[in-house]
Amino acid sequence: MTPRQASVAVLLQVIQHGRSLTDSLNTHLPKLEQATDKALCQALCYGCLRWQLKLDYLLGTLLKKPLRQKDQDVYCLLLIGLYQLMEMRIPDHAAVSQTVATTKALRKPWAKDLVNAVLRNFLRQQATLLESLSAEENPTAYYAHPNWLRDKLQQAWPKDWQAILGANNQQAPMSLRVNQQKTGRDAYLNKLTEKKLSASALPHVHHGIQLASPTGIEQLPEFGAGEASVQDGAAQLAAELLQTKAGERILDACAAPGGKTAHILESQPAVKEVVAIDIEQTRLDRVAENLQRLGLTAKLICADAAEPASWWDEQTFDRILLDAPCSATGVIRRHPDIKCLRRADDIPTLQAIQHKLLHQLWPLLKQGGMLLYATCSVLPEENDQQITRFLAKQPDARLQKIEASWGKPTPAGRQILPGEDNMDGFFYAILYKTGHE
Repeated sequence: MTPRQASVAVLLQVIQHGRSLTDSLNTHLPKLEQATDKALCQALCYGCLRWQLKLDYLLGTLLKKPLRQKDQDVYCLLLIGLYQLMEMRIPDHAAVSQTVATTKALRKPWAKDLVNAVLRNFLRQQATLLESLSAEENPTAYYAHPNWLRDKLQQAWPKDWQAILGANNQQAPMSLRVNQQKTGRDAYLNKLTEKKLSASALPHVHHGIQLASPTGIEQLPEFGAGEASVQDGAAQLAAELLQTKAGERILDACAAPGGKTAHILESQPAVKEVVAIDIEQTRLDRVAENLQRLGLTAKLICADAAEPASWWDEQTFDRILLDAPCSATGVIRRHPDIKCLRRADDIPTLQAIQHKLLHQLWPLLKQGGMLLYATCSVLPEENDQQITRFLAKQPDARLQKIEASWGKPTPAGRQILPGEDNMDGFFYAILYKTGHE
């Protein structure tokens, strides 16, 4: 299998069947033997999904008639061809010839001439086609975001929406969290320098590092020995905001893939217990693998966190981290398939889940305890509005203002927008349980 053939298979699963990009890549990347082939496949898939709406618009002008539903593989191949010509350093002649050759692997010999003609026409008309794209006449293609999402961002962030869209279309940086139980940030930076990997300390967090360019984890010093983990700076703020103390019992609801669970244990090894819950066993298995690599221990439970009757031992928690399921609109640069898979009508469903989790987990919190609400969303209905509604119904809940050098203050918490200080989009709110019912 060639990288382009694998890329068609991955894109087809995402675009036609609604599967996540991560899952699709995990299925098809192992079929490629060479590391360079795997890297090319990943670059093509991420790029095509990042710019799909723009590429789709260009295809619409280059095709004389739309492709049939059964030829969606050819559609994906054309996206791959256009993306190479527009954004990649592959020589034009190689990009065209290799893309055309993939029609044979797809068993669509009739498409050979079509693919060749479309790509060569694009090369001839490229300047004119791209100049014709305007924010006024073709906003969906120009910004490469679905209308519903662009409208929501414009409404929520009237001064920042264009910057958010721009950040979403950038490749996310690779950030690390140094395991403070095994080494220090400065020491790990020295190890990276020794391996000729350029990196710098992340602002706002105590153990974060940002690499100048992404690299395979096998290249990271002592990764297997648990000295570092891959985690965005915005996500690293969770454990720091929790301020866990020795002897406390912590609940990490919706814990997978376990980065925040691990960070809590790294930050305070003298906790009484960390209970980590996730609704999917396969995701919980990833938590177990991450903890094992880092030399950490937590109590893992596969259950619905919103149904405590099925798993809770009636021992209250000093701290609860609720990293709630959300639209993930703050991590589009890291998961460009969100633009393809997420729908406007998903938001009310997610709001209902968040609402239920907040209300069901609150009784599990000790008097004087803290609940940290987090999402990787930038939509107020999942963040500020959710917390405001909760406070109106819970007289024993008190909002704690977050004073920080990162993000923007909001009525109920603090919001990082995508790309701010090179971090993902994240929302945090701190709630304390008072003694008044």
